[in-house]
Amino acid sequence: MGRLMLSICAALLLGIPLVAHAQTFPSKPIRIIAPFPPGAGTDTLARTLSGPLSKSLGQNIIVENRPGAGTVVGTEVAARSPADGHTVLIIANSFTINPAVRSKLPYDALKDFTGVARIASTPMVFSVHPSVPAKTLKELIALARARPGEITYASSGAGTGHHLAGELFKSLAKIDLIHVPYQGGAPAAMAVMGGHTSILLVNILSTAPHVATGRLRALAVTSPERSEVLKDVPTVAESGFPGFDTAIWFGTVVPSATPKEAVNRLSAEILRALQLPEVKDIITRIGMNSAGLPAAEFDVFLRAELRSNEKIARAVNLRID
Repeated sequence: MGRLMLSICAALLLGIPLVAHAQTFPSKPIRIIAPFPPGAGTDTLARTLSGPLSKSLGQNIIVENRPGAGTVVGTEVAARSPADGHTVLIIANSFTINPAVRSKLPYDALKDFTGVARIASTPMVFSVHPSVPAKTLKELIALARARPGEITYASSGAGTGHHLAGELFKSLAKIDLIHVPYQGGAPAAMAVMGGHTSILLVNILSTAPHVATGRLRALAVTSPERSEVLKDVPTVAESGFPGFDTAIWFGTVVPSATPKEAVNRLSAEILRALQLPEVKDIITRIGMNSAGLPAAEFDVFLRAELRSNEKIARAVNLRID
């Protein structure tokens, strides 16, 4: 009996540090790495959530923009960070596209990271510089067929959801456009408004304000239904491509060795923040829809996205390197 009691006591003592760790998370400021420049969707969402998360977690939230190489730079920084829950990576489609289109990555998207929460989604928009003689998607296709290999389209970067959607559309429409990648939706929009490229394919956040001022002409949105932000703009499906449905989604991941308690706490607080009226209002105003998923479900979603992107990349023969 004495040995049994000693064993029980030892087990309890060994468990004390684990309980203490769970209870003290977070113990310092949390860094959210946004692998796109300021103004991009990931950056906007990170900053929108930082205030509520700071209050609920009791720590400062620092948003750090680390753009470059189609989000590879920022993702590698996160992969090499301590797996203690204090470094969070906010991601978009490129997280599951890069493994499908790049032969060499300095990290393994599925092995080195674990999902925390999906946050939101938003449709993309095909828009053009006002000087482009096309007021509909059909007219743009006709123009591209008349000038094969001459017309350029700008995206938020190589290997992003915008890039994959652009290549898929090219394949379906049987046209030859030249892809010009930029480091984020805002720089891509500036390039088209400056006349450096003809077509813009990014999300509504980077498009709608310039459509409103007449600096861009919107032709079609990629969602199955029209956007509340651009109500007069038809969908790609309405424009002659039934079933076309591509969206940009956003979520958060952490290094895979992060303690489960920290992952679950982060997931719960992010999902709780998405229910706040002020957060909902901002997400709606920038043309996004709340699309919360908890950690386990988001992990399943990420794996399904990777399989789907691999299939599309093979079909359109898309490789970055």
